[in-house]
Amino acid sequence: MFVVVGARDFSPEITVLPIGTEVPCSDRVPPQVCLAGCLHGGRGGAILPFVKRLFLLLFLAAACLAQAWQQVNDRVPEPAREFRAAWVATVFNLDWPSRAGLPAAEQKAELLRIIEQAARLRLNAIILQVRPNGDAVYKSNLEPWSGWLSGPGQNPGYDPLAFAIGEAHRRGIEVHAWFNPFRATVSSRPVGRGHVARRQPGWLLKAGSTTILNPGQPQARGHVLRVIMDVVRRYNVDGVHLDDYFYPYPPHHNVRDGRTPAQRRAAIDTFVQELYRQVKAVKPHVRVGISPFGIWQPGVPENVEAGINAYEDLACDARKWLARGWVDYLSPQLYWRCEGPQSFPALMRWWSGINPSRPVWPGIASVRINSKEDPGRKASEIGRQIGYSRSLARQSCGQLFWSWKSLGTNRGGIQKELAKFYRTVALPPAMPWCGSTRPAAPLVQAQDSGSGCTVTWQGQARKWVLQVGSRGRWFTMDVLPGNCSRITIPAQVANTLDRIAIRPISPTGVSGTPGILAR
Repeated sequence: MFVVVGARDFSPEITVLPIGTEVPCSDRVPPQVCLAGCLHGGRGGAILPFVKRLFLLLFLAAACLAQAWQQVNDRVPEPAREFRAAWVATVFNLDWPSRAGLPAAEQKAELLRIIEQAARLRLNAIILQVRPNGDAVYKSNLEPWSGWLSGPGQNPGYDPLAFAIGEAHRRGIEVHAWFNPFRATVSSRPVGRGHVARRQPGWLLKAGSTTILNPGQPQARGHVLRVIMDVVRRYNVDGVHLDDYFYPYPPHHNVRDGRTPAQRRAAIDTFVQELYRQVKAVKPHVRVGISPFGIWQPGVPENVEAGINAYEDLACDARKWLARGWVDYLSPQLYWRCEGPQSFPALMRWWSGINPSRPVWPGIASVRINSKEDPGRKASEIGRQIGYSRSLARQSCGQLFWSWKSLGTNRGGIQKELAKFYRTVALPPAMPWCGSTRPAAPLVQAQDSGSGCTVTWQGQARKWVLQVGSRGRWFTMDVLPGNCSRITIPAQVANTLDRIAIRPISPTGVSGTPGILAR
């Protein structure tokens, strides 16, 4: 004869045991189970009448049911929020791939190691350079394959951007597509067939050994916009990111285009505004960010020195872009120390005050740790800058690190320094101005087994956050992609929990109501 001794409330799974089966006592077995073992002969050999044994086993079944996971309406704290990203540069093979011409399998292995290590460091985004100089680190019908992959115009045998998105999203990491909008060629390196420098030489401006697409020409700006929007439409990117290569840096900033600095700024303003409009018209959740030179103009803020004038020389009026809402965030390149003529705190205070409603996440120069450029810089300087940026954040905080290689090689012990600040996983901050709809709570189920607790859920979200609770304390355990609907918590962790929550996150980062289980 058999009786039910356990069940689950959502998808019932019934365990039946023959009457008389001994159930061992252990720390993970409820006292009722141990008692049952004694009563049916496991300890003391007591033999009860059948009816009494049946009654007690049914009592045991009820006790087991009480231990099952049940839906509750508890309050769950919001998960931590902070943008934690690193630039991954392809130009000159600075970060990835390690050299041009690597077989596809090696390129993919290197990129996967970056993504996996970023996850271990608790970063939540990579800024992947997909257009270094008029070429493509992805499959494109508008521009040739980048020479930094397998040679100019050479198909690497896979789609690096699609690969990066898939692997990163599986690990809760965003991918922001980084474009150099107007840089066309570098040095005398050859370019692939169909490159814009070959097709439209009239669009080019000479800047030393580099050429750029003339931002003053509407046709050139239109081409760049088509390239970026092609990626936005075809790829599941989380953001579009531009660096500050609009007009060239000194000594080549005085390119012969017949335009005044004001006219150049007007051309770039038009480009930035139109880019933002087009991205939001197609995919409002895709964030648009720009990383300008870290000093808007020399002497701003007061007493801050600069070797170039980004406003005049680079036609970069990032203050206007943020103030007018033409970007979702700025990441000014604040690559200097906390002390000195380019004070990191002074610059950070100025940038953060431009537009209180939209974030400024500083670009931090981890690459300068123990470098020839700054031989005395320690990893602790990076920690100071993270702490200071957090102290100034009005609505959301974040940092971007230049560049990946310094983190991946643990320059100066930077990984240990990051671990002091990134103790738990964090979500990128929400941007409700891109869309504020809250996703609905998912239907959540959980089932214990010897190997752990398997959690399943149904619902729609861009991401899912797994939060777990024990004795009134909550922890963010993992960030999962939107297409995930199942996860198993290892037994050694699951056995310590009394709460599980699955929280939906919208494409714009807005947090929805979690589905909560308790036992």
